Amino acid sequence: MASAAKQSKKLRILVMPFFATSHILPLTDLAFHLAAVRPDDVEVVVAVTPANAPIVRSALARREPSHASVDVATYAFPAVDGLPPGVENMSTVSAADSWRLEIAATDEALLRPAQESLVRESSPDAIVSDLHFFRWNAGIAAELGIPCVLFNVVGIFSTLATWRLALSGNVKDTPAGSSVTIPQIPGPEISMPVTELSEFLRNPPVFDPSAGAHFMMLLKSCGFISNTFFDLEHEYCESHEHSGYVKRTYCVGPLSLPMSPPARAGAAGRSACLDWMDTKPAHSVVYLCFGSLTNFSEAQLDELALGLEASGVPFLWVVRVKTWEPPVGWKDRVGSRGMVFKGWAPQTDILQHPALGAFVTQCGWNSVLETIAVGVPVLTWPMVYEQFLTERFVTHVLQIGERLWPEGAGRRSTRYAEHDVIPAKDIAQSIAKFMEHGGAAEAARRRAMELSPKAHAAIAEGGTSNRDLHQLIDDFIAARGPTTS
Repeated sequence: MASAAKQSKKLRILVMPFFATSHILPLTDLAFHLAAVRPDDVEVVVAVTPANAPIVRSALARREPSHASVDVATYAFPAVDGLPPGVENMSTVSAADSWRLEIAATDEALLRPAQESLVRESSPDAIVSDLHFFRWNAGIAAELGIPCVLFNVVGIFSTLATWRLALSGNVKDTPAGSSVTIPQIPGPEISMPVTELSEFLRNPPVFDPSAGAHFMMLLKSCGFISNTFFDLEHEYCESHEHSGYVKRTYCVGPLSLPMSPPARAGAAGRSACLDWMDTKPAHSVVYLCFGSLTNFSEAQLDELALGLEASGVPFLWVVRVKTWEPPVGWKDRVGSRGMVFKGWAPQTDILQHPALGAFVTQCGWNSVLETIAVGVPVLTWPMVYEQFLTERFVTHVLQIGERLWPEGAGRRSTRYAEHDVIPAKDIAQSIAKFMEHGGAAEAARRRAMELSPKAHAAIAEGGTSNRDLHQLIDDFIAARGPTTS
């Protein structure tokens, strides 16, 4: 599309993500894309606390060299009761203390001074702020006379479903053993056990009416950016656009694209897990990774280990709990059929490997988009937040996978204490059946492979997401007005 009129000064956009890797990475990807599509017009600054800066720099370093101008700025993380110094990310905080980070990110008195100081020093022309946190940034932007657009890290389906349920008021008084149907949403009818809904819906925070009205005013006065693409969620995008909840929606994903080419065999620094996958037949390996926010009990880890053993299927399992060890004799019994990988795994390389047959995922939206981009089927194991809603989108709407634990087999919940331990025999049966020749994985893979080229087309020059990126920049430039050197 035609470039906006040349300005004597680049448009400066300040991007402010929440303290979680699952938020920092897509917002860093957004920063890269904004700068890359219009390198002569745009420069972007990603603002994070010091302990989170390496995550941003690492994500930018993985991008192909380009003329994109993206800088990193830091502001001080406040002293938070119960958190040791340097713990500034949801993936490094203990499960028992994660709420402290979330509370800090909504505490205006605690956090606003450092963020506002950085905003004013940076002199941005626009701010992109995390939707559910740092709401005061919209007010700071208004004081400065610049636009503020809110970024949502989950898909439109889950967002729309959450808002419809919240506004219906049906969840809070529904018994824990009951289900609710998502109202006023296109596509197939979706019912959810109350236990699988987020805490925000099950136990709504007590806002005074003015606070709730202020949030709705924010949504209607600010633009809304979603890491999705129109062809993936078109019915829900249209319903969201017409809902009146937001001023304007920009669908700009999948922001993880283009993926870097996978490391070749023998390449320096190539992960050992990829070398192991090289020894396996095509579409034979089940990859298990549950993101940075999932916390399994040791009992569940043991059952998962025994289930993988009994499945007979080759597997690559990423385990975050560094202190956990599998049951006695398990490693010898499994042998080279399985690999346990502790620490950071090269997920995009794994997902692109020809040996990969299926991905067992917690249904974090970033992982779902990466899966769609490469056309891989999934088995779903959601744990927290909106992941159960995303699961329904994956299994009921897109039909690119199945839930790992069949409906009715036991209780699943967004509350850790309510979630039953899934037994080894159920895990083994589910994986083995899904992966068998002619099984559900093959049909799901065909559907996922149909979506993959659409994802790449959306972010390519002239695609729907690429056009929305340009439109967002044009809207920022229009709001800034003429500039002088």
